[in-house]
Amino acid sequence: MRSSAPGGFLVQPWPGSGAPGSDPGPGEEGRGGLLLKCGALLGVTLIWARVVMACRDLTRAEQAAEEIRRSTGNGNVVIRHLDLASVYSVKQFAKDFIDSEDRLDILINNAGVMMCPKWLTEDGFETQLAVNHLGHFLLTNMLLPMLISSAPSRVVTVSSIAHKGGRIDLDDLFFTTRPYSPLESYKQSKLANVLFSRELAQRLKGSGVSSFCLHPGVIYTDLGRHVHSWFPLLGTLLSLPSLMLMKTPRQGSQTTLYCALTPGLEGLSGRYFSDCAEKETAPEGRDDVVARKLWEQSARLVGLKDTC
Repeated sequence: MRSSAPGGFLVQPWPGSGAPGSDPGPGEEGRGGLLLKCGALLGVTLIWARVVMACRDLTRAEQAAEEIRRSTGNGNVVIRHLDLASVYSVKQFAKDFIDSEDRLDILINNAGVMMCPKWLTEDGFETQLAVNHLGHFLLTNMLLPMLISSAPSRVVTVSSIAHKGGRIDLDDLFFTTRPYSPLESYKQSKLANVLFSRELAQRLKGSGVSSFCLHPGVIYTDLGRHVHSWFPLLGTLLSLPSLMLMKTPRQGSQTTLYCALTPGLEGLSGRYFSDCAEKETAPEGRDDVVARKLWEQSARLVGLKDTC
């Protein structure tokens, strides 16, 4: 179900930022705080919208969904299981979604793991690339027919400023032969988000589906729980008053909401945003050759024969 008046939702910019040529008003209290513990979020938290929260941990998901229902008055918020580390789970979720839903206006790819040990998924993929990129790649491609039939629609992929300095090693994506670095793996996966969003926009030109990528800011969540074990000094710094400089989850969701809801962004499909404004990616995030090769290799890895 499409929101009846998405343009009436005012997105709160991070202080000191703003959309080019616009002066957004303050956000409406109680509407649109996306909780970052969710794997993917389909739809928008508006009173008029149906929201499907796709999450791995259903207990925490239900707690988040109930908070959204209570704070917004929108009872049409549902949860479904999705484990982006599993190709089977992604395919099953997409099939169930297509079978049960009429349309899809906004797909938000929000899941993430950060600097975890070298874990392999059930499919044999290195976990950070699997969850941060391959799962979103497969999910988006499987839902593209519904996105296209619901156009104008949007795909919003949450990346990170950490894509800067990242490198896509097409010959060894999973650190099979090179020494594993949790930081390099994370940076590779975030660069993959940027390149995926850019290539998606190129492939969907004229379809009515827009693709945006963003850096949400440094947010105070448990995403960085593995940092302490790999980099104790950095972990200690993150435990000091510097935490006061971090964004809350509500603040950190604002650029996601901006990309999902702001009218007139279609002409900026494929671009990268931060603090509710368009920003330039690192040079490695604008490499169209690597973007195309990564797309092709990602499709092979997850078993997709037909992509857009």
